[in-house]
Amino acid sequence: MKPVILASARKHGITDEDMLHAFRNAILESADDDITMVIGPNRHGNLIEVGLVRSNDNILIIHAMQARKKYLR
Repeated sequence: MKPVILASARKHGITDEDMLHAFRNAILESADDDITMVIGPNRHGNLIEVGLVRSNDNILIIHAMQARKKYLR
């Protein structure tokens, strides 16, 4: 299933292609109450974080930015 990218995910300038690449090639996943954060490489190999929520049968990407240290520990 292809995730739906919401406008809020583009706030930090990460391209849709890089978000999808990181999502599909995730190396780490951290879930809390409502949001799952996945860490994966963009198309150039730099780690980014992608925040997503699951709604019914959809995956919504709501956040993306350069991976923060708290997810890289």
